[in-house]
Amino acid sequence: MLTASFDLSASPLRVVAIGSHADDIELGCGGTMLALADGAAELEVTWVVLGADGARADEARASAEAFLERAAASTVVVEHFRDGFFPYLGGSVKERFEALKDEVSPDLIFTHSGLDLHQDHRLVAELTWNTFRDHLIFEYEIPKYDADLAQPNVYVPLAEAIVERKVSLLLDHFESQRSRHWFTDDLFRSVMRLRGMEANSPTRFAEAFRCRKLTLAP
Repeated sequence: MLTASFDLSASPLRVVAIGSHADDIELGCGGTMLALADGAAELEVTWVVLGADGARADEARASAEAFLERAAASTVVVEHFRDGFFPYLGGSVKERFEALKDEVSPDLIFTHSGLDLHQDHRLVAELTWNTFRDHLIFEYEIPKYDADLAQPNVYVPLAEAIVERKVSLLLDHFESQRSRHWFTDDLFRSVMRLRGMEANSPTRFAEAFRCRKLTLAP
């Protein structure tokens, strides 16, 4: 397996993380975001949640602030597009992406997988690629009832301390989800443990992503 790394000494490292709903970013790439915040000399993050209202919006903001506590700079944006209706609001969602393109020029983007079976997630993945055509994009995965976990091709090993922080922050900040049968610490750890096995991670844990296009400069 080929191993590559970011130049975390470069300043600043600009990252955009995009999620359809509250907790999507945390579930999909929360551990990687924590690791980048710990390792980068200067991390600047734009964190965009496209659909959250009321208590869910409050949870999204509080969680983002906690995950980004060690980042050098962060901007948290919570929009209010209706859950489950993104494809039917396509023009408005597309306009928000066009505005985002004018707001930031990132080195790395995290977004939903284009293979995700949730309609909102698929649209966000499509619009990410439509909007940021010359950027490095990692598509994260979210475990769900639809059984749509796909075959990843990028892995980020995570220290056990990072895994514990991710799980703890998820459980602490999303009280509205605690009654759901899937929102449990063992499920969160299980996905990271499975991906850690696939990546032969020395820590036993990893997060996994799909990268459609990548140019390596030797």
